[in-house]
Amino acid sequence: MARMTMDCREYPSESNCTLVMSGEEDELLRAATQHAITVHGHRDSPELRRQLRSAFKREPPEAHASHP
Repeated sequence: MARMTMDCREYPSESNCTLVMSGEEDELLRAATQHAITVHGHRDSPELRRQLRSAFKREPPEAHASHP
């Protein structure tokens, strides 16, 4: 499965968050949802998860070439 990434710096926030997350899509969605709720004050909803998923980008293969 392809690794995905999400960078909070690409989206304006009151906290000027600089967190970057990456992982397989399902685990990234879980982590990004938890982050959005606890750090940014969003409420968990199907719409939030759709918005987060649409912000994911495929991680370039060279970014993890040295890992199995």
